[in-house]
Amino acid sequence: MLEQIFDPHNLPFWILITSIIVVVIGIVSRPFLTHAKFAYSNALFEAIGNPYIDDKELSNIVESKNLIAFKETINSSKDYNIVGEDTYSVQKSLDDNFIQTVEMMRKDSSKKMKDFYDMYLEKIDIYLVKNELKKLILGKAEVVEIDNAILPRTKEFLSKVKDAGKENLPEILTSYGFEKELIEVISEASPDILTIDVEIDKHIINKFKQVEVPYKCEQAKQSFVKSLIDTMNIKNILRAKQLGYDVATCKKLSLGEGREIATWKFNEMAEVDQVPQVISILEGTSYFNVLKDSIEKYNKEGSVQVLENALDGFFLKLVKDISLQNFLNLGPTLRFLVSKEFEIKNLKVVAKGIGENLSSDLIKGLLTKEAA
Repeated sequence: MLEQIFDPHNLPFWILITSIIVVVIGIVSRPFLTHAKFAYSNALFEAIGNPYIDDKELSNIVESKNLIAFKETINSSKDYNIVGEDTYSVQKSLDDNFIQTVEMMRKDSSKKMKDFYDMYLEKIDIYLVKNELKKLILGKAEVVEIDNAILPRTKEFLSKVKDAGKENLPEILTSYGFEKELIEVISEASPDILTIDVEIDKHIINKFKQVEVPYKCEQAKQSFVKSLIDTMNIKNILRAKQLGYDVATCKKLSLGEGREIATWKFNEMAEVDQVPQVISILEGTSYFNVLKDSIEKYNKEGSVQVLENALDGFFLKLVKDISLQNFLNLGPTLRFLVSKEFEIKNLKVVAKGIGENLSSDLIKGLLTKEAA
């Protein structure tokens, strides 16, 4: 039998050789096929760019005399067609632009990126889920913001919550894939609102970890998720110290280990009393310098918003680094998407500031700019 298979004068030999060649070509070509799938989309996204996380571009639009001038400046960009006559409608148009951008990205990307884009939009929607759950638990009879949700799945969830009583929440949450930890908290006689926030954030983080991306893109995705965890963990601790939370409460705020902030490091931050002490503990991480450089402004204004903005700017830089390290696959796509989200946030802040006649200096202090 084996003699026939390895005899070049027999057909089985050539079938075997052909099969080996096909397998080898498949293995060797797979990374190149992934690169080819991202070549057009990455080039497109880099050509569009993200001008409104840059200090110079932001300074120009902040000086707009009114909303009309603001819209004219924005609409001269490649990727905007903003409408509206008042602050609310302009902000709504900006939100719509973000959704349209994600749909454009989905269309121009590999089909295997669909779940990732859905996951990113779910991250945007999650604040609505948090708000509605907390309103129901606190007994606040307010209108459910179903129309503000992006994904049909979120709208369906909010619709069910709207018609539910507190006793029905565990069943609804279970049917939508939320973890048992959140359901246990919701089921308590007096659910802790802070714990609910943390468990929902963990839910989103876990889904990001699990969502499938094309071949050779997992490293970029995981780097992004770990950087996101670090940033959210540091923000949680800074806010907690500003509000005077005790050590036990602070330790509950951890979303898990990230890129640099291990559990023991998070616990160290939780055990100190003041915001400046938290920053000192971060020495030796890449987050230390950006926060240290902002501490003087924090001391002057007394608000951790200053530090959060600095962290967001540094997060954009980390995503830029991920893009450069993974420029043949997910990197540039990820950078464009994340930067677009922050662009929209910046433009909404500027629109609100102009609409309310705030000073340009005050508006600038609220914007997120990619760190150098």
